[in-house]
Amino acid sequence: MKKVIRAICVFSDQASSQEIKNLEKVSQLLEEIGFSIQTRRICVSGYRTHINDKELLGKGVLLGLGEQTFEKAEEHLADFLVSENKAISVDLTNENITTTHVDFLFKIIESKPDNTFRFTYGFNVPVSSPYFPSVKFGKKGFSVGLQPTDLSEDCKSIAEWLEKMKVAWEEIDLLLKSVDGYLGIDSSIAPLFQGSSSLVHFVKRLGLEFSYSATTDIYTTLSKFIKENNPKPIGLCGLMFPCLEDFELADEYEEGNFNIERNIFLSLHSGLGIDTYPIAVNQNRGRVVEILKLLQNLSNKYKKPLSARFVSDGKAKIGEKTNFRNQYLKDVIIRRL
Repeated sequence: MKKVIRAICVFSDQASSQEIKNLEKVSQLLEEIGFSIQTRRICVSGYRTHINDKELLGKGVLLGLGEQTFEKAEEHLADFLVSENKAISVDLTNENITTTHVDFLFKIIESKPDNTFRFTYGFNVPVSSPYFPSVKFGKKGFSVGLQPTDLSEDCKSIAEWLEKMKVAWEEIDLLLKSVDGYLGIDSSIAPLFQGSSSLVHFVKRLGLEFSYSATTDIYTTLSKFIKENNPKPIGLCGLMFPCLEDFELADEYEEGNFNIERNIFLSLHSGLGIDTYPIAVNQNRGRVVEILKLLQNLSNKYKKPLSARFVSDGKAKIGEKTNFRNQYLKDVIIRRL
């Protein structure tokens, strides 16, 4: 099996050499049993302006500052805009959402568009997920999240892939349960790029067109299994539909098969919200308010974690092609929301 850990995340009050040592220790343990580690991350218990996030990036460590109230996010916006490696989420679960909240996103787009990749709005987001930027500090320790789409390589059925996922979770849990600070496994499906790493690619290998698959039970089957069969669940444990990170999903977006309505529909029954979804610099802000309000109402109604991460290159308008210069984002022609 192609065993890929998307993220190991240490949760702490600071990002010191000790946290980095803890990351290296867990990484080594997992690598010794055949897992490759994509990213190492630290999430601190509050916004920190003194941490040298660029220096951490040089050491191969991503920094999360966790969930912020909107007031705190505004207070620290200037610091966030000059950061190279800080990720934050803004909690809108109980906010009266207005254009002021959307203006915050557009300030990032205008001043530091690269940082839209490290920013999200959150609704009822659980603690201790290792996936950025919706990461939220709960208590000290560490959690692990896989890139489980890679396990689907050569699988001929959903059942075969699910069994491989379960084997991987049990292997990780057996290895780490005696390690101090182990919080659990976020069993979210986190697609990336194309081929065996893409969820859309797997769906197509099963003989389904993506649009057709949206009204089958394939995604509810996946989301039910990852919640019920994880030996030590923590965090989100849902399906991610990252529009531009899953390159084959980006193709569906360009063809008009992954509009906001379909994204929200899939997220409501199986997913985690709007993720790396392209937004134009001239997008009507009132429309974004409407979308955020809908996500808030759905999240609160069904007690379900949802988030909204819109990404911009700071230049592309509706009908124009993006130029993100980001290896994790596929460039597309932007559609109106």
